[in-house]
Amino acid sequence: MSARIEVQVEQHAEGAVARVTVCNAAKLNVLGSVLMEEVTAALSRLSDHRDLRAVVLAGEGHRAFIGGADINEMAGLDPLSGRAFITRLHGVCAAVRACPVPVIARMQGFTLGAGLEIAAACDLRIAGMGGTFGMPEVRIGIPSVIEAALLPQLIGWGRTRRLLLTGETIHALQALAWGLVEEVVPDDELDAAVGRVVADILSCGPTAIRQQKRLIGEWEELGVSDAIARGIDCFAEAWQTDEPAQRMQAFLAAKRRARA
Repeated sequence: MSARIEVQVEQHAEGAVARVTVCNAAKLNVLGSVLMEEVTAALSRLSDHRDLRAVVLAGEGHRAFIGGADINEMAGLDPLSGRAFITRLHGVCAAVRACPVPVIARMQGFTLGAGLEIAAACDLRIAGMGGTFGMPEVRIGIPSVIEAALLPQLIGWGRTRRLLLTGETIHALQALAWGLVEEVVPDDELDAAVGRVVADILSCGPTAIRQQKRLIGEWEELGVSDAIARGIDCFAEAWQTDEPAQRMQAFLAAKRRARA
């Protein structure tokens, strides 16, 4: 079967959860230009879904989340086509970050190069115990670029330099210790772990979650004083809907019932 993107949307009482799967298992779910454009388009379509509450980004099979960008395609690039290729890959990462709801990377097996950049663009990363992570681009004659720039915020400059300047790979528990992933579980418990995080998100206010993701993205671009000021604005904006009042009243009612 040819490489493709599969999008499944599951409707819960609380809202919709989408799963976007890169289906190229025979080649470790590597991304060529066509798949990049398909992932970007799928995420853009989902972002317009008003009931959307969370997105899970996954790779087909058990061998890889996303094993990188397609070296067969990259081997034929020149400066002009190389710029177009890497801009398409950035488009995937940008679509992840622009998605108005949390995007969770479900990471099994290999997460390398482009795959790790996409994972870094996600809001949360949950990995299987057998996971392997790395940025091996320098070993094939190119630098790690675009959303590799997000790595210092996750793991610090020293560890970022170590990954990018050596091309080495690390295992899942080391990735957890570094802060590259938020949770590591046995491979056969990966879906259950992702499901728990999705359930936690669904238990929160849908408008508040969207506000929080947007604010976190703004914090990344702002200095501390401006980030705090933007937070004050965002807090006030929350009362433009009745979500805070409804949820706080429900919380207080439940507390009173518990005491009765």
